[in-house]
Amino acid sequence: MQPDTAPVREGEALDTKALASYLGVDGLTVEQFPGGHSNLTYLVRTQDREYVLRRPPLGPVAPKAHDMAREYAILKAVHPHFPPAPEVYGVCEDPGVIGAVFFLMERRRGIVIRGEMPSPWAAEGGRISRAFVDCLVALHAIDIERHGLTALGKPDGYLERQVRGWTDRWNRAKTEEMPAMERVVRWLADCLPPSPPATLIHNDYKLDNLMLDPADPARIVAVLDWEMATVGDPLSDLGLTLCYWTLTDGRERVVTTQPGWHTPQQLVDYYAARTGRDVSRITYYEVLGIFKLAVILQQIYFRWARGQTRDERFGAFHDRVRHLVAAAAEKKKQAE
Repeated sequence: MQPDTAPVREGEALDTKALASYLGVDGLTVEQFPGGHSNLTYLVRTQDREYVLRRPPLGPVAPKAHDMAREYAILKAVHPHFPPAPEVYGVCEDPGVIGAVFFLMERRRGIVIRGEMPSPWAAEGGRISRAFVDCLVALHAIDIERHGLTALGKPDGYLERQVRGWTDRWNRAKTEEMPAMERVVRWLADCLPPSPPATLIHNDYKLDNLMLDPADPARIVAVLDWEMATVGDPLSDLGLTLCYWTLTDGRERVVTTQPGWHTPQQLVDYYAARTGRDVSRITYYEVLGIFKLAVILQQIYFRWARGQTRDERFGAFHDRVRHLVAAAAEKKKQAE
């Protein structure tokens, strides 16, 4: 299995002395998990154990975004009822230690599919597709009232707040006017569907946020990146998942478009069969999902354009935003 960590990127190093002092150890080593474009994730090794450390990106960030204390609280509440959620060990809300709030959680070992399918799994796309949906179904089946999880969100008016909140984020991060996006925003606000009963939702459920068992790719070892998890409309999770499943945002084709993987319609049908939920308005949720993806990439590009991050990967994000806006507009036409 290929290493899942790499040397820490330039400019993103942690203060190892301060961190060692906080942990009460004599010394430690740090590597970085290089995937992802948002929060920074590190592997911290002490003499007798390993930690995964999560902290926000460097520089100014959008209000209410990258809330590490909230992600810690979510994982602490969810882990006992949903084993794929990693166990957390503690949160440090003193930014004086490493320059930002951070939390520590357990390390899990497995394979994350990014870009290409591991060659031994060439024929496993169908099994992974079903396991992918089954895991989402299990998350949505957690009894939020029985387990006291309702307080993790505000289910009443969830969709309306999502549209309003993400529209505000878009307006704050804009670097140019995009009339097509404005039309998408108006349509989302005007065409809100009625929501099914609220469930726990991940809000960033995609294949590369799952860790798979090297011995059995249909067994999910971990679900990662819980920063945006909340309680709300479960179909918003499914809609966002469909966006990630085949949408390329202008780059190479994604692995899930290869033979053997479920098509988006097969994912929807399988989810509907497993849950009994009405999915007839799923296209609305797909448009909402594409819109949110575009806003996330625009926020990252905004930080890069303002010189608030030096990660050169982000310089091309504006082209990807334009591609996503076009995709949202086209999907909206299909729903009209």
